[in-house]
Amino acid sequence: MGIFEAILLGIIQGLTEFLPISSSAHLRIASELLGIGDAGAAFTAITQIGTEAAVIVFFWRDIVRIIGRWAQSLGGRRVPRTDPDALMGWWIIIGTLPIVVLGLLFQDQIETTLRSLWFVAISLIVFGLLLGVADRVGSKVRPIEQLTWKHGLVYGFAQALALIPGVSRSGGTITAGLLMGYTREAAARYSFLLAIPAVLGSGFYQVFKALRAPAQETPMGLTIVATVVAFVIALLVIGLFMKYISKRSFMPFVVYRVVIGAVIIVLLATGVLSADGGASVAEGAASNAHALVAGGAR
Repeated sequence: MGIFEAILLGIIQGLTEFLPISSSAHLRIASELLGIGDAGAAFTAITQIGTEAAVIVFFWRDIVRIIGRWAQSLGGRRVPRTDPDALMGWWIIIGTLPIVVLGLLFQDQIETTLRSLWFVAISLIVFGLLLGVADRVGSKVRPIEQLTWKHGLVYGFAQALALIPGVSRSGGTITAGLLMGYTREAAARYSFLLAIPAVLGSGFYQVFKALRAPAQETPMGLTIVATVVAFVIALLVIGLFMKYISKRSFMPFVVYRVVIGAVIIVLLATGVLSADGGASVAEGAASNAHALVAGGAR
Protein backbone atom coordinates (compact mmCIF):
# COMPACT_ATOMS: atom_id res chain seq x y z
CA MET A 1 0.00 0.00 0.00
CA GLY A 2 1.21 3.48 -0.90
CA ILE A 3 0.06 6.95 0.13
CA PHE A 4 -2.46 7.14 -2.74
CA GLU A 5 -4.11 3.85 -1.74
CA ALA A 6 -4.17 4.90 1.93
CA ILE A 7 -5.92 8.20 1.12
CA LEU A 8 -8.40 6.49 -1.20
CA LEU A 9 -9.27 3.84 1.40
CA GLY A 10 -9.64 6.58 4.02
CA ILE A 11 -12.14 8.37 1.78
CA ILE A 12 -14.06 5.13 1.27
CA GLN A 13 -14.13 4.47 5.02
CA GLY A 14 -15.43 7.96 5.73
CA LEU A 15 -18.09 7.77 3.02
CA THR A 16 -19.44 4.33 3.92
CA GLU A 17 -19.18 4.00 7.71
CA PHE A 18 -22.54 5.59 8.48
CA LEU A 19 -24.39 4.34 5.44
CA PRO A 20 -25.98 0.87 5.83
CA ILE A 21 -23.74 -0.59 3.11
CA SER A 22 -20.80 -1.91 5.19
CA SER A 23 -17.59 0.12 5.28
CA SER A 24 -15.51 -2.99 6.02
CA ALA A 25 -16.89 -4.68 2.90
CA HIS A 26 -16.02 -1.66 0.77
CA LEU A 27 -12.50 -1.49 2.18
CA ARG A 28 -12.09 -5.21 1.53
CA ILE A 29 -13.35 -4.91 -2.05
CA ALA A 30 -11.45 -1.69 -2.83
CA SER A 31 -8.12 -3.02 -1.54
CA GLU A 32 -8.54 -6.09 -3.72
CA LEU A 33 -9.37 -3.99 -6.80
CA LEU A 34 -6.36 -1.76 -6.09
CA GLY A 35 -4.16 -4.84 -6.31
CA ILE A 36 -2.87 -4.64 -2.74
CA GLY A 37 -4.70 -7.73 -1.47
CA ASP A 38 -6.57 -7.49 1.83
CA ALA A 39 -5.67 -4.32 3.73
CA GLY A 40 -6.46 -6.33 6.86
CA ALA A 41 -8.79 -6.34 9.84
CA ALA A 42 -6.35 -4.19 11.82
CA PHE A 43 -6.36 -1.47 9.14
CA THR A 44 -10.16 -1.52 9.06
CA ALA A 45 -10.51 -1.33 12.85
CA ILE A 46 -7.98 1.49 13.23
CA THR A 47 -9.42 3.66 10.44
CA GLN A 48 -12.81 3.32 12.12
CA ILE A 49 -11.34 5.32 15.02
CA GLY A 50 -11.42 8.28 12.64
CA THR A 51 -15.08 7.84 11.78
CA GLU A 52 -16.04 7.35 15.42
CA ALA A 53 -14.16 10.53 16.29
CA ALA A 54 -16.53 12.22 13.84
CA VAL A 55 -19.50 10.70 15.72
CA ILE A 56 -18.14 12.08 18.99
CA VAL A 57 -17.80 15.56 17.47
CA PHE A 58 -21.29 15.44 15.91
CA PHE A 59 -23.04 14.09 19.02
CA TRP A 60 -20.76 15.85 21.51
CA ARG A 61 -23.53 17.50 23.52
CA ASP A 62 -25.56 14.29 23.71
CA ILE A 63 -22.52 12.26 24.77
CA VAL A 64 -21.45 14.70 27.49
CA ARG A 65 -25.01 14.89 28.81
CA ILE A 66 -25.48 11.10 28.82
CA ILE A 67 -22.16 10.43 30.57
CA GLY A 68 -22.77 13.18 33.10
CA ARG A 69 -26.33 12.14 33.96
CA TRP A 70 -25.36 8.46 34.08
CA ALA A 71 -22.49 9.16 36.49
CA GLN A 72 -24.69 11.35 38.68
CA SER A 73 -27.40 8.69 38.80
CA LEU A 74 -25.06 6.08 40.31
CA GLY A 75 -25.61 7.51 43.77
CA GLY A 76 -29.31 8.06 43.07
CA ARG A 77 -29.30 11.48 44.67
CA ARG A 78 -28.72 14.30 42.19
CA VAL A 79 -30.20 12.41 39.25
CA PRO A 80 -32.80 9.63 39.53
CA ARG A 81 -31.84 6.27 38.03
CA THR A 82 -34.91 6.45 35.80
CA ASP A 83 -33.64 9.61 34.10
CA PRO A 84 -33.74 9.04 30.28
CA ASP A 85 -30.09 10.05 29.77
CA ALA A 86 -28.94 7.95 32.71
CA LEU A 87 -30.84 4.96 31.30
CA MET A 88 -29.30 5.58 27.87
CA GLY A 89 -25.88 5.22 29.47
CA TRP A 90 -26.87 1.81 30.82
CA TRP A 91 -28.44 0.73 27.52
CA ILE A 92 -25.22 1.58 25.65
CA ILE A 93 -23.20 -0.48 28.14
CA ILE A 94 -25.59 -3.43 27.84
CA GLY A 95 -25.69 -3.16 24.05
CA THR A 96 -21.88 -3.20 23.86
CA LEU A 97 -21.49 -6.54 25.69
CA PRO A 98 -22.42 -8.88 22.78
CA ILE A 99 -19.82 -7.50 20.36
CA VAL A 100 -17.11 -7.60 23.03
CA VAL A 101 -17.80 -11.23 23.94
CA LEU A 102 -18.31 -12.48 20.38
CA GLY A 103 -15.40 -10.43 19.07
CA LEU A 104 -13.02 -12.08 21.52
CA LEU A 105 -14.45 -15.57 20.98
CA PHE A 106 -14.27 -15.45 17.19
CA GLN A 107 -11.30 -13.13 16.68
CA ASP A 108 -9.34 -15.57 14.51
CA GLN A 109 -12.28 -16.27 12.19
CA ILE A 110 -13.10 -12.56 11.95
CA GLU A 111 -9.56 -11.72 10.87
CA THR A 112 -9.25 -14.62 8.41
CA THR A 113 -12.11 -16.83 7.16
CA LEU A 114 -14.94 -14.29 7.40
CA ARG A 115 -12.97 -11.77 5.33
CA SER A 116 -13.42 -13.95 2.24
CA LEU A 117 -15.14 -11.99 -0.50
CA TRP A 118 -17.68 -14.81 -0.80
CA PHE A 119 -18.85 -14.05 2.74
CA VAL A 120 -18.77 -10.32 1.98
CA ALA A 121 -20.92 -10.66 -1.15
CA ILE A 122 -23.50 -12.95 0.47
CA SER A 123 -23.71 -10.73 3.57
CA LEU A 124 -24.25 -7.63 1.43
CA ILE A 125 -27.19 -9.25 -0.35
CA VAL A 126 -28.84 -11.08 2.54
CA PHE A 127 -28.63 -8.28 5.10
CA GLY A 128 -29.51 -5.72 2.45
CA LEU A 129 -32.76 -7.55 1.79
CA LEU A 130 -33.41 -7.77 5.54
CA LEU A 131 -32.97 -4.01 5.78
CA GLY A 132 -35.50 -3.59 2.98
CA VAL A 133 -38.03 -5.83 4.75
CA ALA A 134 -37.52 -4.01 8.05
CA ASP A 135 -37.95 -0.63 6.40
CA ARG A 136 -41.15 -1.82 4.76
CA VAL A 137 -42.85 -3.63 7.68
CA GLY A 138 -41.50 -1.67 10.67
CA SER A 139 -44.10 0.57 12.31
CA LYS A 140 -41.53 3.38 12.80
CA VAL A 141 -43.38 4.95 15.72
CA ARG A 142 -41.09 4.44 18.73
CA PRO A 143 -38.88 7.40 19.73
CA ILE A 144 -35.45 6.74 21.20
CA GLU A 145 -36.79 7.62 24.68
CA GLN A 146 -38.77 4.34 24.67
CA LEU A 147 -35.61 2.23 24.49
CA THR A 148 -35.44 -0.59 27.07
CA TRP A 149 -32.63 -2.86 28.24
CA LYS A 150 -34.11 -5.76 26.24
CA HIS A 151 -34.17 -3.69 23.08
CA GLY A 152 -30.67 -2.46 23.84
CA LEU A 153 -29.48 -6.06 24.01
CA VAL A 154 -31.16 -6.88 20.68
CA TYR A 155 -29.41 -3.87 19.18
CA GLY A 156 -26.18 -5.19 20.67
CA PHE A 157 -26.45 -8.61 19.01
CA ALA A 158 -27.35 -6.90 15.73
CA GLN A 159 -24.21 -4.78 16.05
CA ALA A 160 -22.15 -7.92 16.75
CA LEU A 161 -23.21 -9.32 13.36
CA ALA A 162 -21.14 -6.51 11.82
CA LEU A 163 -18.04 -8.42 12.86
CA ILE A 164 -18.69 -10.13 9.51
CA PRO A 165 -17.61 -7.76 6.70
CA GLY A 166 -20.61 -7.06 4.51
CA VAL A 167 -23.24 -6.97 7.26
CA SER A 168 -22.73 -3.28 8.17
CA ARG A 169 -22.73 -2.02 11.73
CA SER A 170 -25.23 0.73 11.05
CA GLY A 171 -27.22 -1.51 8.69
CA GLY A 172 -27.53 -4.32 11.23
CA THR A 173 -28.50 -2.12 14.17
CA ILE A 174 -30.86 0.05 12.12
CA THR A 175 -32.55 -3.10 10.77
CA ALA A 176 -33.07 -4.35 14.33
CA GLY A 177 -34.41 -0.97 15.40
CA LEU A 178 -36.89 -0.79 12.54
CA LEU A 179 -38.14 -4.32 13.24
CA MET A 180 -38.72 -3.30 16.88
CA GLY A 181 -40.81 -0.34 15.72
CA TYR A 182 -38.37 2.55 16.19
CA THR A 183 -38.32 5.51 13.82
CA ARG A 184 -35.53 5.65 11.24
CA GLU A 185 -33.90 8.60 13.00
CA ALA A 186 -34.13 6.97 16.46
CA ALA A 187 -32.67 3.70 15.15
CA ALA A 188 -29.79 5.52 13.48
CA ARG A 189 -29.04 7.77 16.46
CA TYR A 190 -28.82 4.87 18.91
CA SER A 191 -26.81 2.90 16.35
CA PHE A 192 -24.18 5.63 16.17
CA LEU A 193 -24.01 6.11 19.96
CA LEU A 194 -23.81 2.36 20.54
CA ALA A 195 -20.90 2.02 18.12
CA ILE A 196 -18.62 4.45 19.99
CA PRO A 197 -17.30 2.17 22.80
CA ALA A 198 -17.15 -0.93 20.58
CA VAL A 199 -15.34 0.71 17.67
CA LEU A 200 -12.94 2.74 19.79
CA GLY A 201 -12.17 -0.33 21.91
CA SER A 202 -11.50 -2.47 18.85
CA GLY A 203 -9.47 0.25 17.14
CA PHE A 204 -7.19 1.00 20.07
CA TYR A 205 -6.76 -2.72 20.73
CA GLN A 206 -5.49 -3.09 17.16
CA VAL A 207 -3.18 -0.08 17.68
CA PHE A 208 -1.76 -1.79 20.76
CA LYS A 209 -1.24 -5.02 18.81
CA ALA A 210 0.39 -3.14 15.94
CA LEU A 211 2.82 -1.36 18.24
CA ARG A 212 3.81 -4.67 19.80
CA ALA A 213 4.18 -6.36 16.41
CA PRO A 214 5.56 -3.79 13.92
CA ALA A 215 5.59 -6.30 11.04
CA GLN A 216 1.89 -5.76 10.37
CA GLU A 217 -0.16 -5.87 7.18
CA THR A 218 -0.06 -2.11 6.58
CA PRO A 219 2.56 0.36 7.93
CA MET A 220 1.20 2.40 10.83
CA GLY A 221 2.05 5.68 9.11
CA LEU A 222 -0.23 4.90 6.17
CA THR A 223 -2.95 3.66 8.52
CA ILE A 224 -2.83 6.98 10.39
CA VAL A 225 -3.13 8.90 7.10
CA ALA A 226 -6.22 6.85 6.17
CA THR A 227 -7.69 7.39 9.65
CA VAL A 228 -7.34 11.19 9.46
CA VAL A 229 -8.88 11.26 5.98
CA ALA A 230 -11.74 9.05 7.19
CA PHE A 231 -12.44 11.48 10.07
CA VAL A 232 -12.70 14.51 7.77
CA ILE A 233 -14.96 12.78 5.24
CA ALA A 234 -17.15 11.20 7.95
CA LEU A 235 -17.72 14.56 9.60
CA LEU A 236 -19.19 15.81 6.32
CA VAL A 237 -21.28 12.68 5.70
CA ILE A 238 -22.93 12.04 9.07
CA GLY A 239 -25.04 15.21 9.12
CA LEU A 240 -26.25 14.64 5.56
CA PHE A 241 -27.20 11.05 6.37
CA MET A 242 -29.21 12.02 9.46
CA LYS A 243 -31.14 14.59 7.40
CA TYR A 244 -31.72 12.09 4.60
CA ILE A 245 -33.19 9.29 6.72
CA SER A 246 -35.55 11.61 8.56
CA LYS A 247 -37.56 11.96 5.33
CA ARG A 248 -36.66 9.08 3.00
CA SER A 249 -36.51 5.29 3.00
CA PHE A 250 -33.50 2.96 2.97
CA MET A 251 -34.53 1.31 -0.31
CA PRO A 252 -31.76 2.94 -2.43
CA PHE A 253 -29.20 1.39 -0.07
CA VAL A 254 -30.94 -1.99 -0.33
CA VAL A 255 -30.76 -1.94 -4.12
CA TYR A 256 -27.13 -0.81 -4.00
CA ARG A 257 -26.15 -3.63 -1.64
CA VAL A 258 -27.82 -6.31 -3.76
CA VAL A 259 -26.25 -5.02 -6.97
CA ILE A 260 -22.74 -4.76 -5.46
CA GLY A 261 -23.06 -8.21 -3.90
CA ALA A 262 -24.15 -9.72 -7.21
CA VAL A 263 -21.29 -8.01 -9.09
CA ILE A 264 -18.75 -9.37 -6.59
CA ILE A 265 -20.12 -12.90 -7.01
CA VAL A 266 -19.79 -12.60 -10.80
CA LEU A 267 -16.22 -11.26 -10.51
CA LEU A 268 -15.29 -14.07 -8.12
CA ALA A 269 -16.88 -16.73 -10.32
CA THR A 270 -15.02 -15.46 -13.39
CA GLY A 271 -11.69 -15.22 -11.57
CA VAL A 272 -11.38 -11.44 -11.84
CA LEU A 273 -11.24 -11.15 -8.04
CA SER A 274 -9.53 -13.41 -5.52
CA ALA A 275 -11.78 -14.41 -2.62
CA ASP A 276 -9.09 -14.20 0.05
CA GLY A 277 -6.50 -11.95 -1.53
CA GLY A 278 -4.14 -14.87 -1.60
CA ALA A 279 -3.15 -14.33 -5.21
CA SER A 280 -2.22 -10.72 -4.59
CA VAL A 281 -0.24 -11.62 -1.50
CA ALA A 282 1.58 -14.39 -3.32
CA GLU A 283 2.41 -12.10 -6.24
CA GLY A 284 3.69 -9.47 -3.86
CA ALA A 285 5.85 -12.00 -2.06
CA ALA A 286 7.25 -13.29 -5.34
CA SER A 287 7.98 -9.73 -6.47
CA ASN A 288 9.85 -9.04 -3.23
CA ALA A 289 11.80 -12.26 -3.61
CA HIS A 290 12.86 -11.30 -7.16
CA ALA A 291 13.91 -7.88 -5.93
CA LEU A 292 16.04 -9.41 -3.20
CA VAL A 293 17.68 -11.78 -5.66
CA ALA A 294 18.37 -8.94 -8.08
CA GLY A 295 19.79 -6.84 -5.28
CA GLY A 296 22.05 -9.67 -4.19
CA ALA A 297 23.26 -10.19 -7.76
CA ARG A 298 24.33 -6.56 -7.90
